[in-house]
Amino acid sequence: LRGLRLRCPVCGLSSVFQRPFKVRHHCPACGALFQREEGFFVGAIMVNVVVTEGAVMFAFMLCLLALGGNSEWTLPVLFAVALLFPVAFYHHAWSLWLSGDHILEKLPKHLKGDSE
Repeated sequence: LRGLRLRCPVCGLSSVFQRPFKVRHHCPACGALFQREEGFFVGAIMVNVVVTEGAVMFAFMLCLLALGGNSEWTLPVLFAVALLFPVAFYHHAWSLWLSGDHILEKLPKHLKGDSE
């Protein structure tokens, strides 16, 4: 649930994001490390792609039901969903991936000497 609220998966006190599209290095409240090893973000991208594909398929089904099969609006609607949804879902994809990683393997703590 903390992942859906974009909060730290360990303590839930602080946001995972420092500013839009900028993930914090670590949680200021509990010290859990958000910036993991190189390539960790690929899983968040995968979550975003899979959920976006589902959103495009859902939009396609809605277009078929609401507009009929031969509407000139179907392709522009699907194109808009395919472009806008991943940008809007980016924060949740990253937070959900981080939360899933915390469930499987506890997040390491940030050490004061580590670079930010």
